[in-house]
Amino acid sequence: MTHNRRDMIGLTAAALAASAIPAAAQSAAPRYGLIGQMIAKPDQRDALLAYLRDGTAAMPGCLSYIIALDTANPDALWITEVWDSRESYAASLKLPAVQTAIAKARPIIAGFGQRFETVPVAGL
Repeated sequence: MTHNRRDMIGLTAAALAASAIPAAAQSAAPRYGLIGQMIAKPDQRDALLAYLRDGTAAMPGCLSYIIALDTANPDALWITEVWDSRESYAASLKLPAVQTAIAKARPIIAGFGQRFETVPVAGL
């Protein structure tokens, strides 16, 4: 009985959340989002942050590009992106400034952590 009740509460919450999204936003073409962790080589996080910040200033179709420090890992960054479409995201990877940032950053990147693709539906 508890499991069914939990399911019903979850469905009700989802329905309420969906009803709070304006109709215009619900019918708009789906946006594309990414949330990913990038890990710098030891003591290189600030340099990596600078390369990313400088290389991502003007990207057509980018609605939001946030770089955040990871509070649990002193070498990691979290990047949260919102794009008007998956195609705009793919096109951004070919921009000269982005290509330059990638070339500069590649030697100081130790690896990548978690990565999530999302469909942004509401927010600022």
